[in-house]
Amino acid sequence: MGADPPGRFIEIYEHAYRPILGYALRRCEDPDDAADVVAETFAIAWRRVEEIPEGDEARLWLFGVARRVLANHRRGEWRHERRTAALREQLSASPLFAQRSQEDVSDIGRVFAGLSDGDRELLALVAWEHLDTAQIARTLGISRNAVRVRLYRARRRFARGLAEAGIDHPRTVEFQGSAL
Repeated sequence: MGADPPGRFIEIYEHAYRPILGYALRRCEDPDDAADVVAETFAIAWRRVEEIPEGDEARLWLFGVARRVLANHRRGEWRHERRTAALREQLSASPLFAQRSQEDVSDIGRVFAGLSDGDRELLALVAWEHLDTAQIARTLGISRNAVRVRLYRARRRFARGLAEAGIDHPRTVEFQGSAL
């Protein structure tokens, strides 16, 4: 073994990258999955550089690693698909997540749906997740002051939308203030 593991890794990488990439691309439906397989293969090679055989055996060793990485990736996808299918089945049976037709959505729900994604997210974080401005600031990665300003504006737009829709809801006044 050479005394320069980083140099040896670079040599192995330059010699084997294209063959390993081709191997992964031919076996993965999604190029992003192939990129993940190649990245994990070379991460393993980096950690185990001193175990990699010399010469062309290194490329063959990497093919073996890539094969195992790909098998693990496929098992992970299969488990994910199985869990997702089970979750979808549970959710479809729940009345809380049943698909609603547009007629089933309340007038307030339609006004809410008409808001921008940012406004809906802010209002939902307050009303549904019960977060305060400091918690929202941490969640969104913005200052507390920015949250206060954006929340104030979102509440105003929501209240305006409710008024334009002719909704005289007792909480409309609260939406304009700070209760939402």
